[in-house]
Amino acid sequence: MCVNAFAADFKPNYDEALIPPYTLPDPLKLADGTPVTTPAEWRDLRRPELYRLFADHVYGHVPEKKPEVRFQVSKQIDNFLEGRATLKEIEIYVGPRDKATVITMLLITPNGKTPVPVFLGLNFAGNHSIMETPLITLNPNWMRQNYAGVVNNRATEASRGISSSRWPVELLLDRGYGLATIYCGDIDPDFDDKFQNGIQPHFYAAGQSEPTKHEWGTIGAWSWGLSRGLDYLEQDKQVDASRVAVLGHSRLGKTSLWAGASDERFALVISNNSGCGGAALSRRAIGETVQRINTSFPHWFCKQFHEYNLRENEIPVDQHQLIALIAPRPVYVASAQEDLWADPKGEYLSAYHADPVYRLLGTDGLGGDKPSPDMPAVDHPVNNGTIGYHIRTGAHNITEYDWLQYLQFADRHLKKSSAR
Repeated sequence: MCVNAFAADFKPNYDEALIPPYTLPDPLKLADGTPVTTPAEWRDLRRPELYRLFADHVYGHVPEKKPEVRFQVSKQIDNFLEGRATLKEIEIYVGPRDKATVITMLLITPNGKTPVPVFLGLNFAGNHSIMETPLITLNPNWMRQNYAGVVNNRATEASRGISSSRWPVELLLDRGYGLATIYCGDIDPDFDDKFQNGIQPHFYAAGQSEPTKHEWGTIGAWSWGLSRGLDYLEQDKQVDASRVAVLGHSRLGKTSLWAGASDERFALVISNNSGCGGAALSRRAIGETVQRINTSFPHWFCKQFHEYNLRENEIPVDQHQLIALIAPRPVYVASAQEDLWADPKGEYLSAYHADPVYRLLGTDGLGGDKPSPDMPAVDHPVNNGTIGYHIRTGAHNITEYDWLQYLQFADRHLKKSSAR
């Protein structure tokens, strides 16, 4: 986290009575006020309009210049986990061959069950952090110093498996799913370096040195990287790429939502404790606010988003409309009871206010005849519809409880699909 006077002095509001008055923009009204009443009007008019507004004002556009992207399987172990699975490491090269940025994706699939659905998500501490095994290559790139086993911003052998509680590989394999993951810092290191050390320079036009006001920040770049991971999965015969769920926790949950909105090939989208700039309504300004996030992490969003510090009501969109952009594909939003910083109620309300779009498109939304604006009880998931939600006991984390809900949700929505 960037150290600055504002962040040090910031006092978050957690009192519902102190939320400033706000009116949510209607996902089913065009910018000129015209109601959207048919699926065709949503698809042809409102969805493109909404997506453009989010790109213009929040996450930024991917630049028009597109570098070369290549794939190479650099490691394959067919008898991983005593023959239960296949492990692959795939190098994704972005840019010219003499100075390409290398993004490494780890793919683990169960043997004997292919092609399989896959969960794809970014990780915080390197692919080697998800399991304690020397068979996964130790990531050589910059790491945040606050992870165990990271010394001088580089991973050491002591960092192997430090995130294993967040990545239940064997549970996924037992349930018939594969797992693909990428270290987010391979795509763009998570610090404000003025966009010099990630993939962004490969997209600069002649004479350009950083993204323009309406071009992507780090979350936009991370989302683009997830789509390149999906590009590879479409080529792998062990994977059913029509059944890939994109998942993320915290800032990477913000990323999974934007990736799911940006790339309709993702069959299911999961946001875990994503908070401000993710699933939580910005206009509520509870916990982390737009000003706080833009000040502490100025690289995450496009520069235009900074114009709305202390001016949330002037943002032409809010996060329920981001969830609506995923419709009619299934989406799951999860909160944690102690994670007030991420505004659990605001996360649920985004799911609730996206429900009308899901129903317009012929799905059951949050399920039932009429969803309630009141949050469900803690540890009582609402997951019988196309929009899933739970708030669980505990703090800001992704836990086995969360994964069990996601697997149940995925079983309903992905396993009913026919394999290719």
